[in-house]
Amino acid sequence: MSYPILEFDPTPLAIIEPSQVLKPLDTMPERLVFCFFQKVIEKVCKDAELVTHLGSELGENPVYAVEVGGTRIAVVHPGVGAPLAAGFMDELIALGARKFIACGGAGVLNREIAVGHVIVPDAAVRDEGTSYHYLPPAREVHASPEAITAIIDTLDAHEVSYIVGKTWTTDGLYRETPAKILRRKAEGCITVEMEAAAFFAVAQFRGVTFGQVLYGGDDISGDAWDHRGWHRQADTREKLFWLAAKAAARL
Repeated sequence: MSYPILEFDPTPLAIIEPSQVLKPLDTMPERLVFCFFQKVIEKVCKDAELVTHLGSELGENPVYAVEVGGTRIAVVHPGVGAPLAAGFMDELIALGARKFIACGGAGVLNREIAVGHVIVPDAAVRDEGTSYHYLPPAREVHASPEAITAIIDTLDAHEVSYIVGKTWTTDGLYRETPAKILRRKAEGCITVEMEAAAFFAVAQFRGVTFGQVLYGGDDISGDAWDHRGWHRQADTREKLFWLAAKAAARL
């Protein structure tokens, strides 16, 4: 191959397997919410059950369990960026999690998508590196249909308006150039973020269920970046978390 990133190896077992270093936990819920909002986790998990910790050179990353409608749901921050998020997901699968919903924010490629508007990505353009270690080269990867259904049913039940569409996953947050933005818009992307393609790929490779729900954040569709105060949407973030948790409970 001309490029190492295209040298996919379908061998199911790697030299280091998560299941070799982590054993299943009886206390690990089957359903899990990846929450990108640290302050929301601190609030909703203040008195929650501590299941375990994940670890990296950033320090310990707690995994909590909360009850949603009688169902135990694990809650953890997945880190930022595809490699760390995928690694944490692989470890959580080894610990016993099987049904995942992630909630986070995303940049929008269409300024008509308001700040806080809910987006459900059903596919992701693989403009990152991690997914190519889990699936053969392809332009896109898709979310689990059953997770999409659970998210949509939850949003409909709570009368939350939303858009279903394609997202652009990139490793280069400072390399979202005008030409690339136009190209991604032309192929149907409505948002940009840094993890979805990797999440979708890990889920397919490991045979688990994964879906994601996002809210419209900063706008990169114009001649200049507009942050739109997207990181100050505290209420939106907490509401999105609970919607994700309720969707996870449906799985």
